[in-house]
Amino acid sequence: MTERNIVRVRDVMKKNFDVIDGMTTVSDALSKMQHVETKSLIVDKRHDDDEYGIVLISDIAKQVLARDRSPDRVNVYEVMAKPVISVDPDMDIRYCARLFENFGLSRAPVIECGKMIGIISFTDMVLRGMLNHPGKN
Repeated sequence: MTERNIVRVRDVMKKNFDVIDGMTTVSDALSKMQHVETKSLIVDKRHDDDEYGIVLISDIAKQVLARDRSPDRVNVYEVMAKPVISVDPDMDIRYCARLFENFGLSRAPVIECGKMIGIISFTDMVLRGMLNHPGKN
């Protein structure tokens, strides 16, 4: 029996992500983006008992751009998804990929002890996980 090399979410997740307040306008949120390769913005918790939110660039395209709404007049909370499905950093990326498929996700925050430590996407799992950490069959 061969031993399988497990690649965990923490091994391939992006550690740099943009966090914004839900009351921020879409226009301000986009201009404040620091990590342009990220196609999402994390909406911070308002307090300890709150949950994280997420807004994808595709959400902004569908709910603001396509509907001809002004990004200066739309707040992030109006187009975000909340609560988000999060991923544990120690999850095997094979199970993470199945989770994404089962729930129609393209990316998810990585949460450890109630704090966000990264973000994971299909791209990270495939390009950084499969290509850089090939497993044995």
